[in-house]
Amino acid sequence: MLKKHSKFFESVLLLADWLALSGAWILAYYLRFYSGIIPVYKGIPPLKIYLTLLIFMIPLWGIVFRIFGLYRPRRVSTRLSEVADIGKASTFATLILISLTFLFRQYEFSRLTFFYFWLMNIISLSLTRILFREFLRFLRQKGYNQRYALIIGTENLGQDLVKKLRKHPELGIQISGFLTNDLNCIGNTLQGIRVLGKHSDVRAFVVKLGIDIVFIALPFNAHNQLREVLDCIGDEMVSIMVLPDLFEFITLRGSVSEFEGMPLISLRDTPLYGWNIIVKRLLDIGFASIVLICTSPLIGIISFLIKITSHGPVFFKQERMGMDGKIFNMIKFRTMDVNAEVTSGPVWARRDDPRRTKIGKLLRKTSLDELPQFYNVVRGDMSIVGPRPERPVFIENFRNAIPKYMLRHKMKAGITGWAQVSGWRGNTSVEKRIEYDLYYIENWSLHFDLKIIWLTLWNGFINKHAY
Repeated sequence: MLKKHSKFFESVLLLADWLALSGAWILAYYLRFYSGIIPVYKGIPPLKIYLTLLIFMIPLWGIVFRIFGLYRPRRVSTRLSEVADIGKASTFATLILISLTFLFRQYEFSRLTFFYFWLMNIISLSLTRILFREFLRFLRQKGYNQRYALIIGTENLGQDLVKKLRKHPELGIQISGFLTNDLNCIGNTLQGIRVLGKHSDVRAFVVKLGIDIVFIALPFNAHNQLREVLDCIGDEMVSIMVLPDLFEFITLRGSVSEFEGMPLISLRDTPLYGWNIIVKRLLDIGFASIVLICTSPLIGIISFLIKITSHGPVFFKQERMGMDGKIFNMIKFRTMDVNAEVTSGPVWARRDDPRRTKIGKLLRKTSLDELPQFYNVVRGDMSIVGPRPERPVFIENFRNAIPKYMLRHKMKAGITGWAQVSGWRGNTSVEKRIEYDLYYIENWSLHFDLKIIWLTLWNGFINKHAY
């Protein structure tokens, strides 16, 4: 019965895709030739000619979408991942369609129509899928269209899976029981789920309980039992999902990807890849350029005041560690005597630091000494938002004393950051700063960057820990 329901929903989804596809193609035709957005110089072609392409388009999209896995069950998939797959599949199918139109040499189809269609097709198909998935989730929350599962493994991993599945009743996955190799555990109840039997009993319970999904949630030291479990399941027609017990090793933005059919589990990565790099870099260049242009008179005034109140250069360069451990020279207005560290060596600034110049105290208190760092941003050494860079001379001590300290260098250093706007700036707890820096990297988004920029401006530049 469940397989019949799956086929029924697949057929409904396929029909909905065809309707969305046809609607997008017809709308693209009318937008090109009847909207007046772009003038038509060669006359308006008959709609009938464009409709003939649907004979090729409907099966083509069906084949491509099936290749991209867009008709398989997606109970544990996210909307964003499905929309991304729709975009990829539609782009691929559209390119094939354009190639096929070259066979129609007696007629030239409008390239602008193809562009309109490509854009609206992705939008319409995505909206159709979202509505369809929401309808299914509504049914599942009401108790319909359920799937029944066994969890092999009674340790923390299996129990955490139960907790997470209960938070999402819209997935329609009901846990029928646990299986374990711990004989003392059989018959007990964990998270409200009964431990039914041993791993070797899995096939019998699959048949007896009508199981659709088997989750294998074995602890890391028991993964050698995986083959035994798979042999016990045999050729039963159930979905098998393996939860690798690697969470304790994941330190930063863990993810799963695929390479030539092989699953790759990333335990540590940076969020800056693909479009993320471009978007963040454009924000950096645009914002930093505006700040440098708007504050250029102030920069000139500060430079003049530094020059007439103390001996030495206006700007001060200091080595800092940036992304991936690369060393760069961070530029600041000079706020201390030229020979400030000759006797003391490398030390942090302290309250009422006697090494400060006459104007240095004001510049440090108002953070105006950091204005030249926007030039570092334009050069690409730094970002507007990111973990504050530290001097290499201090880093080795922090690295030995604070776990995961070096992970903050998986993101480009910033002028401001989540730790700074949260109150952990200057001579405050290094441990708390690392905690906030890693949270920022783990949860990075363009929206998060804009929020931090806004909070920096809202809170002002004067800070009690800046001295």
